[in-house]
Amino acid sequence: MSTEARPERASARLSPRTIVLYAIGSLGTGGYATLPGLVLTYFLTDNLGVAALAAGLIVTAAKIWDVLIDPLIGAASDRQLARTGSRRGFMVTGALALPLFFALTFAVPPSWGPVAGAISVLLAFLATATAFSLFQVPYVALPAELTGSYDERTRLLGWRVVVLTAAILLFGAGGPALRNAGDDPVMGYLLMGIASGLVIGIGMLIASRTADVASRRTASALPVATPSSTWRDQYMSGFRALGRSQPFRALLGTFVLQALATGTMLAGAQYVATWVLRSEDAVTFVFVALVGPALLATPGWTVIARRVGKERAFAMASVLFTAAAASLVFAVWSPGAWIYASVAVAGIAYAGLQSLPMAMLPDVISHDERTSGPGQAGTFTGIWTAGETVGFALGATAVSLTLAATGYVSTVAGASVAQPEAAIAGIVLSFSVLPAVLMAASLLTLRHYRLRREDIDAVVTSDA
Repeated sequence: MSTEARPERASARLSPRTIVLYAIGSLGTGGYATLPGLVLTYFLTDNLGVAALAAGLIVTAAKIWDVLIDPLIGAASDRQLARTGSRRGFMVTGALALPLFFALTFAVPPSWGPVAGAISVLLAFLATATAFSLFQVPYVALPAELTGSYDERTRLLGWRVVVLTAAILLFGAGGPALRNAGDDPVMGYLLMGIASGLVIGIGMLIASRTADVASRRTASALPVATPSSTWRDQYMSGFRALGRSQPFRALLGTFVLQALATGTMLAGAQYVATWVLRSEDAVTFVFVALVGPALLATPGWTVIARRVGKERAFAMASVLFTAAAASLVFAVWSPGAWIYASVAVAGIAYAGLQSLPMAMLPDVISHDERTSGPGQAGTFTGIWTAGETVGFALGATAVSLTLAATGYVSTVAGASVAQPEAAIAGIVLSFSVLPAVLMAASLLTLRHYRLRREDIDAVVTSDA
């Protein structure tokens, strides 16, 4: 691959329009990441009567599918960029297909029985995951191509996370509210699936226009060598990226552990609301407590990153989240409204955990371009998205295993059951101690991330 031509994007300041278009994409990514993680396992166990372990396996199977296809989509996106000069085609396809399959995921009635219902949900969610990956992988690749500036990337991803946190609030609070709007839970889930799928798809479709902006900015870097079209070579390109980029390995390892930590909290939130706070509707307040502070804190993390560097700000956010999650363990002995305060502190940290690693990923990609040439961002983001998927999938699995081990009793819509004390304790532990331990472990991998501002400025200087 030729490395002589470099993108003319080193120091250009991004326009407000570009930032807005890109940020709107997080309306889709936030909705997809939040709502299935929040309600899908609960939909299976407490609406369709599927056993907790089986429900966890269904969610995990769909995520494994994501892991298999994301590197392929990343390499295919690089080929599309080399062939057409834009990554937009895959993004539009995913945006148009997702609303249908998302609605079908929650359209299964309890009358079909646990087995048929579980199979139907699995197939619909597999299709939903495929559509989302078609959008998400090239979407995450765009910041590296939109600008080469260390601070502009932080600015771009900071505003993206503002929209992301607003989307988490919208879907985390609004989704369950739609579900509970009527007396019929079957129709409630269907309404939630249709409305949420449409909003997610529209956000993704709007953001796909950013790919054309990136293609104009990177035009001087094309043509690049077209990646191999064989499956083996597409997978190997991702492993080669991992092998040659130490910063990528460190950042990816950190991000996967943190996705696992936040995934356990997300999957456990509905159970905490129902069985610890004793109200299904309390999940709305949990999300308000999480996302409200995060929405306000994102600009603050951007300022901190400018002053001390992204990697130091990232470590600070990780420590804060660890402490907040660990404090929630006291809900085993003394549940109450104080839980919202700890969740709010976690929300402040969560804003940094979302924006900072995503702003560091383009730095890793541009650093790799110095030796391997431009046009491979999709390869990196395919592996990145697969890693994120693994983390969130295992988070839901960890919760379902904890529920199964502590004797959680599944039920169908409209039926009432009593949970054993061990199951309620397991719910709290999966919402507190487990994510705290995982977040603390991520600090060990973050210590190996060695890129600093001066390294990225050196890349900008050489590209100018």
